Amino acid sequence: MADLNLQEIHDTLVTVAHEAGRMILSANPTDIEKGTKLNSTDIVTETDKAVEAHVSARLSQAYPSFAFIGEETYKPGVEVTAAPTFIVDPIDGTTNFVHSFPQACISLGFAVDREPAVGVVYNPYLDQLWTAIRGQGAHLTQGAVWGVEGGKGRRSKLPFSKNPAPLEGLDTSLIAVEWGSLRDGVNFEVKTEVFKRLAASKETGGAMVHQLRSMGSAALNLCAVAAGQLDLYWEGGCWAWDVCAGWAILTEAGGIVVDGNPGNWNPTVDGRKYLAVRGAPRGQKEIVEEFWKVIGDRRMEYES
Repeated sequence: MADLNLQEIHDTLVTVAHEAGRMILSANPTDIEKGTKLNSTDIVTETDKAVEAHVSARLSQAYPSFAFIGEETYKPGVEVTAAPTFIVDPIDGTTNFVHSFPQACISLGFAVDREPAVGVVYNPYLDQLWTAIRGQGAHLTQGAVWGVEGGKGRRSKLPFSKNPAPLEGLDTSLIAVEWGSLRDGVNFEVKTEVFKRLAASKETGGAMVHQLRSMGSAALNLCAVAAGQLDLYWEGGCWAWDVCAGWAILTEAGGIVVDGNPGNWNPTVDGRKYLAVRGAPRGQKEIVEEFWKVIGDRRMEYES
């Protein structure tokens, strides 16, 4: 990776993210063509496809030798390899997008040796640009397009707190979870049972977490964990394009990603099961193990 200019790649991705953001904002969700993939909750729109086509064209022109994996052009069996690879979700949070709920983003990740190296996540509705380069930290830039700070935006290092609090346990944690598109079968049963055990009182055997949150976007959930706004994020069923950019941002903010199933501390970016934990001076290992105990013998099963 020494011969790769990660700063240049980052800057290119930021430019492309702003271009894509303008495309998203110019679309009227009530008028555009929509379709479904797996079922009625797995939505794809003409805007998803148009944004990915634009991103793919821009990146292939700038970096013709790099691989590209995008949600809308993905073919089953394609794997993330060690080669430099752009991993892209044109609209992460499509359901939010079609409902005009302002928690959707473009997620642009860059991986080398199958590990996230650059992450750019842009929510054009709130003009929030989350970015990271391996070894250079993670940042949120707010309001640049809106003209804040003379068009430079207000830039904050992640996490927001200069002295993050220790992770004391699940019972003091705010945790992101997502229902996903499949609403039956083993994975749905595992999720709903774990949701119940996380929320339930300790008197009934639960963890009694502060609350569960669902933002509807894996990338934005990961960014919120990176910022320290969420303590953990547990997910099964999403794909590499959902998490690559956010993963890069989280790790640069001191967070970690482990397997969403118990036991594996080093998941792959395309493993489809993730538990993200915010940066903290202590308690990361302990809270992972506590969460895995809540899961118990249950296991999510997703094919890569």
